[in-house]
Amino acid sequence: MKRLSKSRLITKCLTQGLFAATILLAFCVATLATAENVTNFCLKTSRDVLKSCQGAANSDLSLAIAKCDNLATAAERSVCTAQAPDDNKDALLDCKDEFDVRQTACEQLGPAPYSPVIDPANFVSQIDNPYFPLTPGTTFVYEGQTSQGLEHDEFFITKKTRVILGVTCVEVRDTVRLNGKLAEDTLDWFAQDIDGNVWYFGENTHELEGGLITTIDGTFLSGIEGAKPGIVMEAHPGIGDFYRQEFDLGNAEDFAEVAGLNASVTVPFGTFNKCLRTHETTPLEPDLLEDKFYCRGVGNVLAVDRVTGERVELIQIK
Repeated sequence: MKRLSKSRLITKCLTQGLFAATILLAFCVATLATAENVTNFCLKTSRDVLKSCQGAANSDLSLAIAKCDNLATAAERSVCTAQAPDDNKDALLDCKDEFDVRQTACEQLGPAPYSPVIDPANFVSQIDNPYFPLTPGTTFVYEGQTSQGLEHDEFFITKKTRVILGVTCVEVRDTVRLNGKLAEDTLDWFAQDIDGNVWYFGENTHELEGGLITTIDGTFLSGIEGAKPGIVMEAHPGIGDFYRQEFDLGNAEDFAEVAGLNASVTVPFGTFNKCLRTHETTPLEPDLLEDKFYCRGVGNVLAVDRVTGERVELIQIK
C-alpha cells in the first residue's frame, strides 16, 4: 500500500472535513428554507382579516369625524368629535377580540388553507343524518325568553331546492319573531354527502325592525367571492371534533366543537337521552358562547347561551 506523506494526509483530512462541513451547511440551509416555506395559512388569513378590520375601523373614524364637522353648532361638534376616538378604540378592541377567536380556532384546525373539495357526485338527494334530519314539509318550532323578549322561531323545511356548486340543496326557511314581531327571515341551504355529513352551503338572511330590513349581514352563497360551505353536522361525531360550519371571511364564520355524546335534555317537546352537545362560537361575536343539543331521530332540541343561561327550546314539530 502506498503511504501518503504527512502534509498530503493533513491536506486530505482538511479537504474531507471541509466537504463534510459544506454538505452539513447545505443541509441546514435547505432545512431552514423549507421551514420558512411552510406557511400557517390559517393564521396568516386571520392576521389579514385583522388588518382589514382595523382599516375599516379607522375608515369609520374618518367618516364619523366628517359627520361631526357637518353638525350645526360648535357644542354639537365638540361632543361628537370627542366621542369619535372612543368609538374607534372600541372598534379596534373588537377587531383584536375577533382575531383571538380565529387564532384559537387555527390551533385546532391546523395551518392549511380552508378549501373543501365539493364533488356533486358525492352528494345524495335526502338529508337523513340522525342528528340533523330534514324532512320536507316539517316545521320545528322553538321558543325562549331572551333579553330582547320572547323569541319564537319556526324552522320550516320546504320542498324547494337550490343548486349551489352543482349540488342540489334543500331549502329551509327560518323565521324569528320577538314579542310577536318578525325580527329575522332567513333562507338556508343544506345538502348531505354520501358519508352522511350535512353541509351548509349558504343563507339569505334579513334582520328587521318595525317591518324594515336593517341588515343582511351573514348572507353568503358558496362559490361567490370566496365563500365556501362548511359542515353543520358530522356523520360520525367524536368528542373534541372541531370544524367550520360556514366560511365567508368577515361575514359568516361559525365554528362548532363536539363537547359530549351522552347528554340528557328535557324541553317542552319531551325528554331525550344520549344527545349530542356542541360548543358553537364565531369571531364575529366573540362574546357569544352557545351550546346546542341534537338528539337522534329528532335533531336540534335546545340552544343555551353559556354566558346568560338563556334557553331556546323545541316546543313542537308539525
